[in-house]
Amino acid sequence: MRRIALVCSAAVLAACAPRQEEPPPPEPPAAPTLNLADLAGTWNVVVVVEPSDTVRSTLVATADPMTWVLNLPNRPPMTPRVMVDADSVMLDYGPFESVLRPGVQVSTHQVARLVGGMLVGTIVAHYQTAGADSVAYGRFEGTRTP
Repeated sequence: MRRIALVCSAAVLAACAPRQEEPPPPEPPAAPTLNLADLAGTWNVVVVVEPSDTVRSTLVATADPMTWVLNLPNRPPMTPRVMVDADSVMLDYGPFESVLRPGVQVSTHQVARLVGGMLVGTIVAHYQTAGADSVAYGRFEGTRTP
């Protein structure tokens, strides 16, 4: 009987003892921040707009976002609006005359990351047509010239 009383008393004491709080889980590592200087150079870019239209261009990037230049074939150079967020760079162009749809104005939004030394990302093109705008989606890859 004493043994039962002793076991019950120990159980009650254990239940009433203050609990030790577990430490919070560790914070996930922060995404690496992209530095525009990491992208400085000349990039040969291939854009594929769904389903299979291809546009080739040259992008000249610097540490200063105000001096970036996109060169499309047979076009004057264009300056994008450049923004960085964490590990991504966003480039906005336009409106300008579309390479794929002559006579139609287009504005594009690109999001890219530096992956294995390549500039890899997506593009959304908004075409201004009579009536509603049309939208095309694509992807692109850029390789830095030596």
